Amino acid sequence: QVQLVESGGGSVQAGGSLRLSCAASEYIGADYCVAWFRQAPEKEREGVAAIGRSGMTSYADSVKGRFTISKDNAKNTPALQMNSLKPEDTAMYYCAARRTVFGECWFASLSPGDYTTWGQGTQVTVSS
Repeated sequence: QVQLVESGGGSVQAGGSLRLSCAASEYIGADYCVAWFRQAPEKEREGVAAIGRSGMTSYADSVKGRFTISKDNAKNTPALQMNSLKPEDTAMYYCAARRTVFGECWFASLSPGDYTTWGQGTQVTVSS
């Protein structure tokens, strides 16, 4: 099973930007769905952005227009560019993946239950 490790978190002021990366132990093929989630203290884990076949993407309403998910590097792992950060974006951010049986990821789900592999998370703190 693929292993994931997030990086790129940190502390920024409101309005700033961060880019999160997700390293994988093996190549993330087209048969994988990948996504970013976040969890703030005492809150449920929520989907932030997901990417599927042909660059199809899904975003939480709260981050649309500010965050961009993409696949980069030789292992095709997902990155998350976060711009115009707000204090309410403060959370632990997780990279997640699941391998489909259909050959391609046909639906970029934002539901945590749809993913089987998770990284350890990287903390993002946005101050006002």
